[in-house]
Amino acid sequence: MTDPIIKFDAVGKRFGSVTVLDGLDFEVAEGEKVTIIGPSGSGKSTILRILMTLESISDGVVYVGGEPLWHERKGGNFVPASESHLREMRRLLGMVFQSFNLFPHMTVLRNLTEAPVRVLGLSRAEARERGLELLDMVGLADQAKKFPHQLSGGQQQRVAIARALAMRPKIMLFDEPTSALDPELVGEVQAVIRQLAEEHDLTMLLVTHEMRFAREISDRVCFIDGGRIREEGAPEEFFTNPKEERTRDFLHAILADN
Repeated sequence: MTDPIIKFDAVGKRFGSVTVLDGLDFEVAEGEKVTIIGPSGSGKSTILRILMTLESISDGVVYVGGEPLWHERKGGNFVPASESHLREMRRLLGMVFQSFNLFPHMTVLRNLTEAPVRVLGLSRAEARERGLELLDMVGLADQAKKFPHQLSGGQQQRVAIARALAMRPKIMLFDEPTSALDPELVGEVQAVIRQLAEEHDLTMLLVTHEMRFAREISDRVCFIDGGRIREEGAPEEFFTNPKEERTRDFLHAILADN
């Protein structure tokens, strides 16, 4: 069995006196599609922010691609990671946020090409070719010359997905990617993510409150509460026969609201 591409080993995260992750043990296999669900404040988005190095950890070790993320190996010991190490590790991951975070002063295409040129060292021509391919993949090839404010929210989020893919990550992280959208626009973004899951061998980690979508797209669903994984399993078993009372209560409450 190969090593997991993501591994949280007894990871703690505290904000002052508030514990958000409490000795979290969590693994994702290469190519696996995993959805994390849980109540507000349970730590699910913090997991993604730690992986993107937007939040540091308080305890434990996080591994990405077999290498420590927030540490470096020096003389047989772990020492805090340098900025150059973090920068190198970030190349493995792409993230799509709730808000689209597109550069408003850049065209759609330039939003996709700027980082590959500056960070990956691609030529402008190569980045442009790749950008146009990705825009075609998300159904927006005809929007390349527009600016973000000229697009709908669903279109902007599809551009954000293409922009993350332009960096050629091994792992894609999605943090409530449809929560900022009007209901009629949710489906178009879900369709793009579903296509990614079905047609590409990317590892995908998704935080969402859309239970039906989680059931469709995931190889495994994890329920987090109080900073720990309380239950996990294949979607069919997880949603039809949850074992823990806390999981049943959460699913009953959230499905009643949908």
